Amino acid sequence: MATYDLTPVKVKKVETKYRSIRTMIPVPESLPIFEELSKSEPRAMAGQPPIVWHKAEGFTVSDKWGNRWIDWSSGVLIANAGHGRKEICDKLKEIIDQGLLATYVFVHEGRMELTRELRMLSPDPDKYQVFLLSTGAEATENCIKLAKTYALEKHGPGKKYIISFENAFHGRTMGSQLAGGMPRLKKWIGDLDSSFIQVPFPDGYKNENTSFDLFLKTLKDKGVSPKNIAGVICESYQGVGPDFLPVDYAKKLESFCREHDAILIMDEVQAGFGRSGKMFTYQHYGIKPDLIACGKGITSSLPLSAVIGRTDVMSIYPPGSMTSTHSASPLAVTSALENLRIIKMDKLVEHSAKMGEIMNPYLEKIQKEHSSFLGCFHGKGLVAGIQVVKPGTKTPDPEMAQKINVACLQKGLLMFAPVGIAGECVKIAPPLCITEDALRESLEVFKEAVEELA
Repeated sequence: MATYDLTPVKVKKVETKYRSIRTMIPVPESLPIFEELSKSEPRAMAGQPPIVWHKAEGFTVSDKWGNRWIDWSSGVLIANAGHGRKEICDKLKEIIDQGLLATYVFVHEGRMELTRELRMLSPDPDKYQVFLLSTGAEATENCIKLAKTYALEKHGPGKKYIISFENAFHGRTMGSQLAGGMPRLKKWIGDLDSSFIQVPFPDGYKNENTSFDLFLKTLKDKGVSPKNIAGVICESYQGVGPDFLPVDYAKKLESFCREHDAILIMDEVQAGFGRSGKMFTYQHYGIKPDLIACGKGITSSLPLSAVIGRTDVMSIYPPGSMTSTHSASPLAVTSALENLRIIKMDKLVEHSAKMGEIMNPYLEKIQKEHSSFLGCFHGKGLVAGIQVVKPGTKTPDPEMAQKINVACLQKGLLMFAPVGIAGECVKIAPPLCITEDALRESLEVFKEAVEELA
């Protein structure tokens, strides 16, 4: 994880319709906040650009010292409908005034409405159901649990393997990290569960072999018979990129799962709700997952996640045995319902696709102009990433990635810290409500930052 220098730096003043930089960065008056946090929180909570959020509205973020940034983070791909949407705030005030803050899994009307809305977004509303949870990691854990239980009950204990992909990220809990594809994140676990197997992801850059034959060969080399696979879990795009599946590969993966009665799980936690120009990113591939893990952009605000899945798989557990303390929390459910309404009303899925037609060619052009150290560009809709590398190689260069990140911050363009397998990926994910003029302005800022560092 990146660490940022907290020494205030005098930077060029900025004043546009969407950006204001009026102080040193970081703001000197903000330093006591960071100092106190360093005493009160573990250092694991540090690592983001050193600004103190005070207000977030639409596609901008402001501090209380007069600085304002165009946001390319959406929090962390949360604020799809935009930050602080008045419609969501108003609905939350209504439910607070109603006096309904927590319900455990006792029924409230909003729970019925949201599960219905999400079921209607499934591949087949007559054959899918919805389980509401709190976090993305909870959703992926639940998918793994359901896939393994389905395999155990239908086929016996030999059908036990969960196949996932190298460089994958599915959360920070034990099950989600066992399924994850970054060994450094699993060191704390010690003895790993041998039923979790990783195969290469066909991103076309870090792994140039995009043939499905490599999937089959890897399973054979690792001694895993297809008949013993309980499920395959795959991010609809890998967050370290974003890296997308080739369509042909995705279709062959789906056919493989059907042939061997393995549960196909698509992790849409950061990819869903319009982010890539489709309601769900798996729709780019023309496939039908058995289980879909959702989170982040589902509310554009409060913590909520969901598993959308085949009824026969979702119904394995008896009443009362698959619950979560804050499942369908009334406030989070209210924000999700209003968020979905806004996404439909404002046609944000379509807008994401349209803005992507502006953003992605522009970013790809920047990458090609500076290909000596910008090694790869991938993007769809309003999510994109550029891999920053040592000149003339594919070796990750996290230091240069952070320099680009900081240069943008100083100019009024905010991203979260670089991601990727070594912190080399500059990730771009503005709220889906970003206007064309704001998007073009932010792209110019990014270009300027890259050219200054080239």
